[in-house]
This record gives sequence, structure tokens and C-alpha cells, in this order.
Amino acid sequence: MPRRRPLPVFLRLRPDPGSDAARERDRRSVAEYLRLETTGGMLLLAAAALALVLVNSPLGDVYEDVRDHHLAVPFLGLDLSVGHWASDGLLAVFFFVAGTELKRELTVGELRRPAAAVLPIVAAVGGMVVPAVVYTVFAGVGGGQMDGWAVPMATDIAFALGVLAVVGRNLPSALRTFLLTLAIVDDLIAITVIALFFSSSIDMAALGGAVAGLVLFWLLHARLRVRGWYVYVPLALAIWTLMYHSGVHATIAGVAMGLLLRATPGPYEKDAPAEHIGHLLHPLSAGLAVPVFALFAAGVHVSGGTLSDLVRQPEALGVLCGLFVGKTVGVFGAAWLTERFTGARLSPDIGWLDVLGGAMLAGVGFTVSLLVTELAFADAGVLQAEVKMGVLLGSVVSALGAALILTARGRRYQRLDDGQATS
Repeated sequence: MPRRRPLPVFLRLRPDPGSDAARERDRRSVAEYLRLETTGGMLLLAAAALALVLVNSPLGDVYEDVRDHHLAVPFLGLDLSVGHWASDGLLAVFFFVAGTELKRELTVGELRRPAAAVLPIVAAVGGMVVPAVVYTVFAGVGGGQMDGWAVPMATDIAFALGVLAVVGRNLPSALRTFLLTLAIVDDLIAITVIALFFSSSIDMAALGGAVAGLVLFWLLHARLRVRGWYVYVPLALAIWTLMYHSGVHATIAGVAMGLLLRATPGPYEKDAPAEHIGHLLHPLSAGLAVPVFALFAAGVHVSGGTLSDLVRQPEALGVLCGLFVGKTVGVFGAAWLTERFTGARLSPDIGWLDVLGGAMLAGVGFTVSLLVTELAFADAGVLQAEVKMGVLLGSVVSALGAALILTARGRRYQRLDDGQATS
């Protein structure tokens, strides 16, 4: 009787496509793919491109009808358009994940030792002050509105690190650490600016309720060590709703709860809650929250007239130059001056041309810049569209410029590595 040949290893180990094991494997594969920095950047770019295509196509009216369609939740006292649900609701998930990253960096990461992080911290401050000054100069000279001074201040962590992951495979890891620290400090300042300058009239009762909810969140999580999503999800929803009704932008609730999570593991915990929960929610943030926000925020009518108006529009031109020129000069200049006149030193693994590429990459504003645009120019429809176009162009030019510099630097490092390997 002929001997039966065994199945190939890959067939023997592969679970039935319809089995629970296969579905669990696929689910994990999708989640891990969404956690990749390149994936988040690509989804963000694809969503923004789709928005531009839709709004400038025969489907433009349908797109705007969907974006402006109101969805009411009576028991929460909310009646928001789809676009506002994306910017106030879904984007709170993005800020929550950013809050967990901030907490880890402040507690166990680079920011726990200010002496080690002083260079990127000062660079982040310079990279926010100079773009604001650039915008103010353009708006002042051109007779434009000063309300948009904060638009070019922000750096988009997901998009910037996504670009760096694509073009910076041969670059030193110290550059990624520098850019990540800079972007985190940048986001922290941007969140503070939104809370202080772009909140409507404050309802103290609702704000007090939100603060009380945050205190309860902290007590349950940090002190009593209560576990269970069924406790925290309703509490988080209540905090978000009260924050929205208070007049403070609702995304602040997300970053506040992220910062309240413990960054060190307890006695019976494998990972710290900030790391574990941030890891769980990152696919939701990168795969849904940020792309959907970009889909409804980046829909701008583009025409030859729009582009020519942008050149003559001081607000839009101020944002474009603020992101591309202001960020580059602010980040690079602040870092160079700090090393020149203080004891702070750049990592020996990277050079100033690497920092220049990173500084230019910080000009990718996108998510937070689009959000601030909607807040700053809420009552100026046409101007808001032109400023959004300035954000998009400024971000694209910054990304392309950074990609050219960092690609060239990566090739240089590759040649050095190859030379050391053959010697």
C-alpha cells in the first residue's frame, strides 16, 4: 500500500478559515497592521484625498449633505452634524491615545528627565512660537484676521511619524526619539491652546461636573484599582458629554482621561494601564477616528480661482508659510541656539542635517491644524475653506521637503554602514 504523503507544514499549521482561531488571527493581524505608523499616515492621507475628490466631483452635494446631516442623541442633550461628531467625538479617541503616550513619556519615557529632553522640548516651543509669529505678520500686513494664529502651531504625530517610517528606515533611532518627544510636547501645548483660547462661553456647572467625573475616574482607577470596561466606558461618556456642554472643547476630556491612567503596572498587571489601553485603542484611533475626521474636515472646493485667492489671502498664506517656513526655522533654530548657548547636547548619533529634515517634517500640521481652523474660523465659511487649503498645501510641501532631505541622509547612513561592514 503506498505511503500517504504528509501535508506541507504551512497547511498543517494553518487553521480552518472558518474557525474561531482563524478569525482571531485575522482580527489580530488587522489590529497590528493598524498600529503601524505608516498605516496611520497612509489612511489619513487617503481620507483627505478622498474628501478632496468627493467635494470637487458631481458627488460634492451628496458629500456636503452627509457632512452637515444632524444626528441627535436626546438623552445626552446633543444634536450635532456628522462633521461635528467626527471632530468633537471621534477625535476625542485620538486625543485619549495621545494622552496615554504623554503619560508614559512624562512618567517612564524621555520627558521624565528634563535634562535629557531639553533640546526637543525647547525645539517644540520654538516650533510653535515662530509659526504663530509668521502667521501674525502675514495677517497683520495683509489686513487679515488674527484668529488663526494657532493654526500653524501643531504637528501631526501620526502623519509625521508615518512619513519618517517610510523614508527613514536607515536613519538613526535617535532622530525618531527627537521627533516623537518634540511632537508630544507640541501636542501638549496645542491642547492647552485649544482649552484656553478656543472654548466658547463656559458653563461652570457642566465644567464642575466634568471635573468631578475626572476625579471619580482617578479614584476608581488609580486608588481603588477598580477594573472593568463597563465601569469606565459609561463614566468616560458622561465626562465627555459634560465637557462638551461646558463650552470647553470636548477633546480635552479625552486627553485628560489618558493622562489619568497609571503608567506603571500594579502587582498583578503585566503591562501598565496607559500602555495596555493605549495599545488596544490605537487601531481605533488610526483606523477610524483620525481618517473619518480627515474625511469630513479636508473637503475643500479646489479651483484655479481658489488657488489664486490663496496666494492673495493673508490668512491662508500665513498658515502655509507658518507650517513650512515657520516650523522649520522655529524647530531648527531653537535646537541650534539651545546647544550653542547651554549645556544641552544633540545626540551623537544624529547630525544637524537630520534635525533640519525633522524640523521640516514637523510642519505637517494636518489633524490638529484642521481642527483649530474649524474652531478659529467657525463663522467664516469661504475663509475657512481657504485656510484649510493652506493647511493641506503647507503640510504636503513640508512632507515632501522633509522626505527629500531624510531620504538623502538615509542613503548616506546606508553607505557608511556598508563601508563598515566591508572593512
